[in-house]
Amino acid sequence: METENLHYFEKAPIVKAVAHFAVPMMLGMSMSVVYSILNAFFLGTLNNTAMLTALALTLPLFAAIMALGNLIGMGSSTFISRLLGEKNYDDVKHVSSFAFYSSLSLGLILMAIGLPLIDSIVHGLGATPDSFVFTKEYVTIMIAGSPFVVLFFALENIVRSEGAAIKSMIGMMISVAVNIILDALVVFVFHWDVVGVASATVIANLAASVYYAVHIGYKSPFLTLSAKWFKASKEILGNVFKIGVPVFIMSLFLGAMSLIFNRYLIEYGEQAVAGFGISSRLLQFPEIILMGLCEGVVPLIAFSFTANKLRMKHTISFTVKAIAALAAGFGVIVYFISDNLIGLFTNDPQLIEMGTYILHVTFLSLFITGMTTLFIGIFQATAQGTAAFVMSIIQGVTLIPVLYIANRMNGFHGVVWSLVISDAVAFLVGAIMLYVLRNKLQPDLEQLAH
Repeated sequence: METENLHYFEKAPIVKAVAHFAVPMMLGMSMSVVYSILNAFFLGTLNNTAMLTALALTLPLFAAIMALGNLIGMGSSTFISRLLGEKNYDDVKHVSSFAFYSSLSLGLILMAIGLPLIDSIVHGLGATPDSFVFTKEYVTIMIAGSPFVVLFFALENIVRSEGAAIKSMIGMMISVAVNIILDALVVFVFHWDVVGVASATVIANLAASVYYAVHIGYKSPFLTLSAKWFKASKEILGNVFKIGVPVFIMSLFLGAMSLIFNRYLIEYGEQAVAGFGISSRLLQFPEIILMGLCEGVVPLIAFSFTANKLRMKHTISFTVKAIAALAAGFGVIVYFISDNLIGLFTNDPQLIEMGTYILHVTFLSLFITGMTTLFIGIFQATAQGTAAFVMSIIQGVTLIPVLYIANRMNGFHGVVWSLVISDAVAFLVGAIMLYVLRNKLQPDLEQLAH
């Protein structure tokens, strides 16, 4: 196991190494998209709009819980990969133990604070009188199970950090499979409705967490969950949080951006909101593929940053080409069949026309959003905390004034194009920072000589 993991880090051809790390991540994240659609489908079969509303309203809460897991998981995983590149195996054990116990503790703290404040949280999520009871049921279950959800996202990251990409994917697929099976049981057999769907999500995350814990405890050559290795030194806290905090902030910003964008869009009618909703769902799949590629190569970049910067440079170069090829491929498909894709969701001619327009515009930024995700991954992998922080807020900071100005100048079209403009600004800022940091990231002269 140790030799196999290090082989992909150190010696495998770049194409093979990137595929080893990225393809499982892409598949696992694609499955999560399928699950989110099926989750709504199972509740949708009950023909109760209030239940579906509750499911939609609780998405920001789930995103916040996931962000806590990534706060520890992303920060710890990039640090672990760099430590592996330095062959500093004792510190790897310290960091993995820290990640396990700190993520579990964060979940318990959230549960202790959240449960007494359930009603306030439900009101804050925007529950209507009709959906209040269902939203409260879902929120209660999710907060009670938050230790397992936070733990799942943290462990998935650290398992991937040691090169066990297949194990990481299997854990994600266990979560999806358990969730789908339990959803069917609780909705169609036990008739537990919202309580059942929420419970299924928590149990699925618990099942995947147990899988990761067993792997780390018994099969991992580098990681450990043993409390005797737990260490919260200044170095560990600094390295984990300088990467983890920007990831956390970015998750919160994305949620806020979505709310702000919808408020502008609603001015142009329900069809504008519906058209954007449909195009967003269609855009989600290629975005997830590109995100899986970029997040998948982060451990490889982090390891190579401390072990072999020339290999890191080649990895980044190949990933850029892969992003361009995938974005072009998806773009061509969408250009030719966009009407048919929107038509899968509606037969309203005006909505199809509006949705097609939004789809064409938003797909223009697919390559630059892929590149922006790669920039963020590079900054995370190479411990560039300030750059990672700037990237975490730049799109949100840009979108708000751009939305206001574009809406005033060009109405509906301005609102739609504001997303592309803010994506382009984030891309340019990332490219400039990468250029400024090039001396830190470029290969050593000794490596270039070989």
